[in-house]
Amino acid sequence: MEKTKAVKLKEYLLGPGLQKLIAVSALIVLYIFFGIFGKNFFSKDTLVSIFDSSYYTGFMAIGLTFVIITSGIDLSVGTVTVGSALIGGVAYNVWNWPIGACLVLIIVVGVAYGFANGLLIGKLGLPPFIATLGMQFMSLGLCSVVAKVQTMRYPNISDADGWFKVVFFKTTSGFPMGAIWLLMFAIIAIVLLNKTKLGRYTFAIGCNEESVRLSGINTSNWKVLIYVLSGFCAGLAGIMYAATYSAITPQTGNGLEMYAIAACVIGGTSLAGGVGSMVGTMIGVLVINVLKNGLMSMGLPVQWQQFFIGVVVIIAVLLDVIRAKQASKVKKQS
Repeated sequence: MEKTKAVKLKEYLLGPGLQKLIAVSALIVLYIFFGIFGKNFFSKDTLVSIFDSSYYTGFMAIGLTFVIITSGIDLSVGTVTVGSALIGGVAYNVWNWPIGACLVLIIVVGVAYGFANGLLIGKLGLPPFIATLGMQFMSLGLCSVVAKVQTMRYPNISDADGWFKVVFFKTTSGFPMGAIWLLMFAIIAIVLLNKTKLGRYTFAIGCNEESVRLSGINTSNWKVLIYVLSGFCAGLAGIMYAATYSAITPQTGNGLEMYAIAACVIGGTSLAGGVGSMVGTMIGVLVINVLKNGLMSMGLPVQWQQFFIGVVVIIAVLLDVIRAKQASKVKKQS
């Protein structure tokens, strides 16, 4: 009995819980480090900047968590996020749609791209890396064509339609409404992942898709749904991106997905599939944005930011590989 308890304890420590603990520790250490060595890092403005850059990254990461747990990937979320915001901007500036309808269109565009990814991967059997890489280029090009390669602008907070920035970004007093939206959807995602059939099948597909299929479950339909969910989250990220920056430039967004993937991996979601945590992902989002803003406070250029984020991702993946090997040994011993 004692041996069984010891094995269970070891399995828990080698699970995603340990990587969440490491992520929290890294967040605290980074915050203190940049507070000491960065310029004005402990200021209110820096804290606001960390939250501001977390909104769209966080929504992309929520959808990606489901995808990565299935042992998939979605490389198109960055360009879909910006591209959907760009098309929403076309509807507002060129087609003269009301701002509310434009925001709905952003989500519809994101869902459409997610559905296309789901069909390619779930129904046609394309490898997720290839399918979503192709969709990345397609969304990058098609959205720019619709916009005629013109920068699209959303209303500022002082404009007649500026209410959408108050609702989705921050109030005139500076209250971070985006954080409320991200927290609300993160809670919904936690419930979906841990308390619903969608979550159970997400983990099951990632652990052993063939066994799930042989048990009579239509895995292709569930994979389509999961990629649609990722597209929906990319659409929400597009709204947050538009509210944050106002001006949407064509041919951008490529690379944003890496920050979201990094957040998932840092938070304990395994690229091998079958393991993941929405709470861990949200911690990972904060780690990424503390790192970005902290390096800026030290005066390092964006190239160094990308370098150090890459280092952090590699370390997180190595930890996941070590954890998976040790967990496998424990299972064999039990």
